[in-house]
Amino acid sequence: MQETNANTITSPSKIYRLTGVKYKESEPYEQQKAKKDDCYRLFVIMDGRGRLVLDGCGYQLERGKCFISEPGATITNEVGSSGLIHYELSFEILYIGKDGRAASDSEWSTSFPCTGEVVCQPFSQCLEWVERLNSFSLSDTSDELDDLDQQICFQQLLRHILMHNLTISHAQSSRKAVEATIDRLNHDYRNEWSVGQLANLTDVGRTHYSRLFKEITGQVPLQYLSGIRINQAKHLLQATDDRLSDIAQNAGFGDEFYFNRRFKKTVGISPGQYRRHYREEIRVFAPFLEDFLVTLGVTPILQCSITNWGKQSYLGLEHIPAIEISDKYAAQLPIKPDFILVDNGFPDKWDHHLLEEQAPLYKMSNEGEDWQETLRIMADLIGRGKNVKVVDIIAKYEKKAEAARKKLRPIHHQTTVFLRIQANGILLYGGPDKGYTGPVLYSDLGMTPHPLVKQLTKSTRTAVLTPELLAQIDADNVFVTFEISEQEKRKLYATPHWQSLPAVRHNRVFEVDFLSWMNYGVLAHSLKIDDVLRALG
Repeated sequence: MQETNANTITSPSKIYRLTGVKYKESEPYEQQKAKKDDCYRLFVIMDGRGRLVLDGCGYQLERGKCFISEPGATITNEVGSSGLIHYELSFEILYIGKDGRAASDSEWSTSFPCTGEVVCQPFSQCLEWVERLNSFSLSDTSDELDDLDQQICFQQLLRHILMHNLTISHAQSSRKAVEATIDRLNHDYRNEWSVGQLANLTDVGRTHYSRLFKEITGQVPLQYLSGIRINQAKHLLQATDDRLSDIAQNAGFGDEFYFNRRFKKTVGISPGQYRRHYREEIRVFAPFLEDFLVTLGVTPILQCSITNWGKQSYLGLEHIPAIEISDKYAAQLPIKPDFILVDNGFPDKWDHHLLEEQAPLYKMSNEGEDWQETLRIMADLIGRGKNVKVVDIIAKYEKKAEAARKKLRPIHHQTTVFLRIQANGILLYGGPDKGYTGPVLYSDLGMTPHPLVKQLTKSTRTAVLTPELLAQIDADNVFVTFEISEQEKRKLYATPHWQSLPAVRHNRVFEVDFLSWMNYGVLAHSLKIDDVLRALG
């Protein structure tokens, strides 16, 4: 009977053998001549600074850094002003074939998997192994056990280095593999895909694949795929007269019914309505969003007029009929729109159910502070996404803000607040992330908010100022808008708390238009920049 060995070794066994350990102290500014190494070398930096050049690649040397060079590498070592102390460990790779014969690494044409700068953390652990190896090399007497202990210690050091650096390499490889599947989805979006199928294209488990995918795209795989298909469907709806069933198939949706349902859930309107908006001039009513319509070159059929506030006169819509919106708003619109748009907070403040009965209504899901996204969504929904370059509109605003920020740079250190004066109190507006004013004053223009802004508003848009808190507003500049009568304004100005404000004493209180400052949008924000430049520039 012939015996077989199931454990027959068909590939060579690899052995890392330590061949030398050196402890080196170099004088300041000492330079070593370039030399070609004849073995693998591990550099462990103990102290000082310098520069190591391996085959033309430069690395900064400082305590805690480690480097590995290959045989044949050209090495240059330049020492800094404080000198340099480091260890050099030389080693070679031996291969044992299935016949037990030893061979050199050149015969097998492989190399050490980690070269150049390598992670060697925690450094204290690596240093412990290196110093122990050095103690072995300094010993005058050694026996076979000492030699074996030295090699074992060296294997532990290399295993530690490989474990950390191969993990990094594997993570980079996994990310590239996931990125490749993302690229494939963008080309093969019509195919039926599952997360399991995508993960199988990589050497990554399903859960880890989904996590990496979301890190890269911000979405889970099937959500991302749906977005690709929706965008393709939008393109076909704009550019062709294809039937919806054909578009559904071409965009990768199974059938027209599923396509309609998915499109409306994602976009907010039906595919047919989306197509009409790109083919016809539609009549739009967008209370509190007129700024965005005018920016996109669309004149609304109606504009809102807010009780006690009036119309948004800065938009130049005097010829457009106005609908007054009150706290108990419920009115039949005098002109029937084709489409109604409302902002995120509209349903919480005003009755919108009657509007929904009169025309298709879309409610923005994003917050007002993200006006750029609001502009993009509105351009797409009302059929202006193809003819109006939203990116250019945003870029023009950012250029204006940048120029103003540079002009105001000499006074960026001055503290600034924005106050809204109401009949029932004073509101302090929030910092650079919240509200109508903070993103412009503190983010776009780079002004410094008064400490109370951060302290009182935190993650909210406004905070109520008591008379005692108002007295603490010692800001250099105060921007203010009023919702009170001239008589009430004069009464406020006469109060001791107001008169005690440094900005009042130094004539640094600037009154601004209510509706342009209490609004989001390119036009409103541009006017805020103009007002600030007039006041402070």
